[in-house]
Amino acid sequence: MKGELSLLIQIRDGVIQWEVKEGMASSVSMASELNSIIFIAKQERHKNLFLNYRNLNVFPVELLKDEGLQFLERLYMKRNLLTTLPVNLAQKLPNLIELYLHSNNIVFIPQDIKSLTRLQSLDLSDNALQVICPEIGQLRTLRQLRLFNNQLEWLPQELGNLKELETLDVSKNLLRTLPEQLHQCVSLKCLSADRNLLQYIPRQLCQLPELNELSMAGNCLKSLPLDLGRSIKLQFVFVDSNVCLKGLPSYLYNKVIGCNGCGISPNVSDVTQRFLTFGDMKVPLPSEVKCLGTEADRVLTLEEMAMRTLHEAYSSNRKDSLPEYLLPPSLLELFQCPLGHCHRCSQPMFTIVYPKLFRLRDTSLAGVHGRTTLSFVAYCCSSYCLQMFDLQG
Repeated sequence: MKGELSLLIQIRDGVIQWEVKEGMASSVSMASELNSIIFIAKQERHKNLFLNYRNLNVFPVELLKDEGLQFLERLYMKRNLLTTLPVNLAQKLPNLIELYLHSNNIVFIPQDIKSLTRLQSLDLSDNALQVICPEIGQLRTLRQLRLFNNQLEWLPQELGNLKELETLDVSKNLLRTLPEQLHQCVSLKCLSADRNLLQYIPRQLCQLPELNELSMAGNCLKSLPLDLGRSIKLQFVFVDSNVCLKGLPSYLYNKVIGCNGCGISPNVSDVTQRFLTFGDMKVPLPSEVKCLGTEADRVLTLEEMAMRTLHEAYSSNRKDSLPEYLLPPSLLELFQCPLGHCHRCSQPMFTIVYPKLFRLRDTSLAGVHGRTTLSFVAYCCSSYCLQMFDLQG
């Protein structure tokens, strides 16, 4: 059969005769060509090396032989059959800036990847990854991390140590949550987590100072953080095909929003979910909301007043952090990241909100999305702000 590897060996008159058939000759030729490419790259100190579409199931020996390729900065190995990375990769290729391993069969990443101290871009999309080692958080120069289409069920919290990270793509995995520590990625501009199993977005992610695009389409979201869209830098939010999502924070009103396929399911299975009812509308609220206020309420709860007083006292001097012993853990977490900020006056809110609904059909986006089952929700800090707030203003 054409393409098979075969070697014919015969003994005639005490002499060994051998013949390489077409398939093996082709394989030998490919190996020879590969070794030649690597040899030339070593001799000429190439910075870029392309080894795409070569059916490699292991890293080529010549690539890691002797001192390796000390000058190599970019290695492209798309659509091969690799199952793992060599543990001495950083030792042999110490100056790698970009590692492109799209479309292989890689199951895990060795801990030694932390030694690629100059790495800026790592693409492991379309592989078989089930776990990402925490050591990936030590790649302090990493700017782009692409993990699209793998089998990841969780992400290590150490990703929050990637201060230079600008792009993170974890779409098409099996993620049910995102680590709250991602809010420490202060350079993150684009976060994509489409087609996972996410039921909520950690409100801490609203603190990302440089986030420009957030894509969470095709998940199981029922509500969005109250502060989502408060940042001026965030301009693009895509939450299409989250069928149980019926309310959008009004901070998103002037953003570019993708929400087609939302609000089309009448049932929300989570019995613990809180709802805001307005006529025939029933909008799920974030689970962190403890209490809803109305225009008739004039006095805040003692807990809310205490939290706001503490916040005002300590926000005036950012250098002094709140002593942990002053608050129980649940309230300390809220103090560090408020439930939200008033859509009218920007006052931080911790335990109670005053919501106000604006139907999508009453806004300029009704014609864009062709949906009337969605609403914008304004969250205010008091009955006064609730009365004064106008989405069109």
